Amino acid sequence: MTVTIDGGGGGDGGVSFLFRFRFRLPLPDLHSNLITISFVILYLTCSTSFTHVTASIHDYQNETFIHRSNSFFFHGGSEGLYASRVPSFNDTENSLNGKSFIRFESITFRRTKESAKNKNMMQKNTGLVEAIIVKVRDRDNIGGAYLNSDVICCTPELSRNFSCKGGEVIIRGKPDDPSGPKRIQTFFQGMNEETTMVLQTVDINSTGMYYLYFMFCDPELKDTTISGRTVWRNPDGYLPGKMMPLMTFYGLMSLAYLFLGLFWFLRFVQYWKDIIHLHYHITAVIFLGMCEMALWYFEYSNFNSTGSRPMAITLWAVTFTAVKKTVSRLLILVVSMGYGVVRPTLGGITSRVYLLGGAYFVASEALELVEHLGNINDFSGKARLFLVLPVALLDATFILWIFSSLSKTLEKLQIRKSMAKLELYRKFTNSLAVTVLLSVLWIGYELYFNASDPLSELWRRAWIIPAFWILLAYVILLVICILWGPSQNPTRYAYSEETGDDFDEEAVKLAGSGIKVSGDMSIILERKDRKASVGTDHHVFGGLGEDKEEDKRE
Repeated sequence: MTVTIDGGGGGDGGVSFLFRFRFRLPLPDLHSNLITISFVILYLTCSTSFTHVTASIHDYQNETFIHRSNSFFFHGGSEGLYASRVPSFNDTENSLNGKSFIRFESITFRRTKESAKNKNMMQKNTGLVEAIIVKVRDRDNIGGAYLNSDVICCTPELSRNFSCKGGEVIIRGKPDDPSGPKRIQTFFQGMNEETTMVLQTVDINSTGMYYLYFMFCDPELKDTTISGRTVWRNPDGYLPGKMMPLMTFYGLMSLAYLFLGLFWFLRFVQYWKDIIHLHYHITAVIFLGMCEMALWYFEYSNFNSTGSRPMAITLWAVTFTAVKKTVSRLLILVVSMGYGVVRPTLGGITSRVYLLGGAYFVASEALELVEHLGNINDFSGKARLFLVLPVALLDATFILWIFSSLSKTLEKLQIRKSMAKLELYRKFTNSLAVTVLLSVLWIGYELYFNASDPLSELWRRAWIIPAFWILLAYVILLVICILWGPSQNPTRYAYSEETGDDFDEEAVKLAGSGIKVSGDMSIILERKDRKASVGTDHHVFGGLGEDKEEDKRE
């Protein structure tokens, strides 16, 4: 059977979606989440099979209803859906091209034995459960607000006025708007403990954010459970509406990383004799970015075609994202410390750098796994906060350490009068400062966006939130590639031994002006003084005390 929701297209008008009764999902058990995450990481290492994770297909496994006001409800899912398109001549009769719908498959309701025993075998309908599909803009049509009542289900007093039908959820229909809230009723028969919803499809002909609730008003149906699944589809595939633009974005970013990798490879081959260790680190980040974007594009493409996510591809995409984020931050950190420019190695602080990187990888991997495995709308706010906080704190640690290291690197280059390197690091510092400023502004916008849109009414713009961070990471990598790219004059940034490091670089800059450079004895004396003080200087500030280790290497 097919039920059609008619109506025009258009958006939701920017209206805040706030029910007088709030629907909330139970918080997931955090201990169980940690066990699941550990199992998934182990599975990633040893599994080669393609197990599917449901996403646009919403599964219900003996879920219970929650009491609210004088009703009981279960949240069946929420997604942004575009209106179905008019079929083209190329579409067959059974083709899904251009169709947008919510399909109910094998939905079964099971009540308690006590509830069933209280009914009469001769009675036909002995219990009612309703599936209600509602759009954001139709929020005021659910419940008794327009009847000056806070109840959700129709009471005997309200039914006497012919305002609603007793035992049903109050829904106000509008003759001029047939796309309003839609109800589908399923009855228990006689003393049966189970009833199955008729297999049916609700066609979507009006664009909007849709919520599905299963509700009943009879208190005797308390402790009723629901099993089965619903399938949600957009005109171009099963990918939820708010994720659809991301598939195109990931495809474009894959090309962007491909062009950057090609440019970097040509420079690498052209100046292969002048390659330093830092260039290999940059190459690794470009490769990881290429793999990450390609994996996400194929993951979204598969998701869009099947309605479920292949666990193997999703896990690899999530892991590449966590690895790339970690390596990118470590690259910026070691560049800020002057690795390959002011110092040949990181010395004794290497272990602290690895420790911070390892902690960030674990925290980022956990967050990405929980965000991308499971239904699109089932990620609890408190659970997310539990996993976001460690990532945010580690990001703050990276920022503090990076700018502290940059300050010390700039100071050393200024003392040594390495003007070419100093200018290079000033450009890099300015670029990072602009990046941090943009990040702070964007975080403010993101907080405002989430606060003003608690139930995803602005779903068609939600994709720009993750897209910004991906694009910003690419821009930072591009800046590093430009500033530290292979060239025929590596002395402008490469580390040299003490006898020729700064002086050869300045000689290259000043030779054209006829200035004779024989060396700066004050710099040499200063270095010797710093070396002599190493034995007595034991002051290290957390992870920022890299001066001592660096001077040991000089």
